Amino acid sequence: MIGVLVSGEGTNLQALLDAGLPVVAVASNKRDAPALERASCAAAAFELADFPDRAARDAAMAGWLGEQGVRLVVLAGYMHLLTPAFLDCFPRAVVNVHPSLLPEFPGAHAVEEQLAAGIAESGATVHLVDEGIDSGPVLAQERVPVLPSDTPETLHARIKSVEHRLLPEVVRELCAR
Repeated sequence: MIGVLVSGEGTNLQALLDAGLPVVAVASNKRDAPALERASCAAAAFELADFPDRAARDAAMAGWLGEQGVRLVVLAGYMHLLTPAFLDCFPRAVVNVHPSLLPEFPGAHAVEEQLAAGIAESGATVHLVDEGIDSGPVLAQERVPVLPSDTPETLHARIKSVEHRLLPEVVRELCAR
């Protein structure tokens, strides 16, 4: 049973749903995240302003996901670091997708940083989540060429098309274990 954490549009969530994976819960750190509208299962928002701190918010979110029967958590464009209060509830069972070939270019501005660095190849990485910023063990990667004419939008669009295929493949494998 999969829980998905989202912050934005939810295109990676949609890829998981389109792949027929058993998504039972969707949570967001934003009440107005368009991704919540894609959910055809239990959905809830856990805004940081509603809690005394991140640890309390993460503990509440983890508890809610646990109540929904979640065993694997997928970060699909979730833009907050998770605290030990959350990660301890799902040991080695939280995965993320990131728009670079980690460990290179971690963080929220990976696409822009890659273009600024003038690299020839970017890519998508699916990795286990730990307490660091995109620092957990890599589960799968796929390369994407950087074109001379690329803008952040065009490169990110090509990376997203890889993410939409790679993330469901890895999640399906993890569910089969």
